[in-house]
Amino acid sequence: MSTPVARSKPLPSTTAPSRHVYDVIVLGSQLGGALAAALLAKRGYSVLLVEHDGTGPGYEHDGFVLPYAPFVAPALKTMPAVEEAFTELTLTAALQRNLQPHAPELQLVMPRHRVDLHTDAVRRRAELVREFDAEGERILADLTATALQHEPSDAFLKEGPPLPPDGILESWNLKKRVGQHPGLQTEPRLAGEDEPSKLLRGLLPFVVHLDQPATPLARTRPLSQALQTPWRYPGGRDGLRKLLFERLVELGGDLLSPENTDTYVVEELHFEGGRFSAIKLLRSDTLYRASCLVSATDAGALRRLITDRKKHRGLSEQLDLSTLKSFLFTVNWVLPEAVLPRGMGELLLLDTQDAELGPLLVQQHPARTPEGKEDPALRVICAGGFVPASVRDLGEGYLQSLAMRIDAHLDALMPFTKDKRLLRSAPYLDAGAVRGSRLMPHPHYVFDTEAVLGVTGLKQHTPTKNLLLAGREVLPGLGLEGEFLAGARAVRLVQEMLKKKAVLKR
Repeated sequence: MSTPVARSKPLPSTTAPSRHVYDVIVLGSQLGGALAAALLAKRGYSVLLVEHDGTGPGYEHDGFVLPYAPFVAPALKTMPAVEEAFTELTLTAALQRNLQPHAPELQLVMPRHRVDLHTDAVRRRAELVREFDAEGERILADLTATALQHEPSDAFLKEGPPLPPDGILESWNLKKRVGQHPGLQTEPRLAGEDEPSKLLRGLLPFVVHLDQPATPLARTRPLSQALQTPWRYPGGRDGLRKLLFERLVELGGDLLSPENTDTYVVEELHFEGGRFSAIKLLRSDTLYRASCLVSATDAGALRRLITDRKKHRGLSEQLDLSTLKSFLFTVNWVLPEAVLPRGMGELLLLDTQDAELGPLLVQQHPARTPEGKEDPALRVICAGGFVPASVRDLGEGYLQSLAMRIDAHLDALMPFTKDKRLLRSAPYLDAGAVRGSRLMPHPHYVFDTEAVLGVTGLKQHTPTKNLLLAGREVLPGLGLEGEFLAGARAVRLVQEMLKKKAVLKR
């Protein structure tokens, strides 16, 4: 059997950047950092993005490139502030062109029911009434209302509020803003105890990075966005990141990525007094200096780059406020398209009746070769469920048993396909040298901080004044939108910090 490796279509090749001093260095592969880097380059700043922890859009295993996890992307129109950022980068058309609907948009699979939730209201009503009679009308009303529940908070987030607030003045101003938007406190409409309502609420963990969201905004906005139009983006989260990376390079930014160089992992951060000064890469003696560092990697990964934690205790203690609670564990099957059950959806929520594993999100993908070719006769079935972070310490045998439990649910979903399976692969077990935190595309966190509106985590400002955070731990309760919002706000904070005049608009 061949050794699986991370694989993707390469970006333009590069060598080490010729310059060693920048306005801003962005550290990490998360989407907030990718957006921040591209926006800063667009606004005329010199930017170096060091991917450090990237995985690329898929890993290669036995001749196929497989996804790391199922991924649902809300429509851009449901994230107005994010849409503005993509418009500035002239990426709106490219993003909308690449977003693809599932057929049907979402399928619910329960022990005694299967429901196709089409976007078309007439077909959706017919499905729910067919399965649940008069109760189907109430479920339809709740579902329709839920898909619109993000709208009352659109204006608030478009204002660019300081989330999380830093200091008494920002907290006071934010509280005043919140009072002007009563829709932020609207309770979730999808609250029924019927099977489909409970299963639909099970989609929430797949669209946030917060363990057990408890407040109305955290429980309504990300779920509402996903239910309105659950799109698929080619390459998932990593495909979105690559779109932003390519734009960064077009705008003159420098990029160090596993796709274009073998020197992209940071060994340590350098400080001068209480300020960040430079990064040092593995296998390199060069120091890359910048006036500001934007971190878009997990807090734990950033903490490991601080060699003198006593000297930088304040920064270390802030990063310690985040704890990984669970992550999305995925299994991929490669199957002939002809053996899939008739009527099986391209995106489905599967009620496993397993209290530990919870619902599985199952997504169909075209089978791809390492050369990027798609085989229309083959499909990749990617199924993921959340497991406690502690399972990583239980050994490979336990992880194999988790994969086998997911296999059993897929066997029940797709009977008579087991003998037709061309490949079974679990990224956490089979993605070659890509291990640890780099292989958790969808973690959940808990925070020892105040959760403003129930969506915030770590503050963007840090005790190291020229080091900002823009990762998924800043606004974990807003999921994908939160990552982009953190990146957009980081751009504003960098501009305030550097006070660079006569910035050239491109």
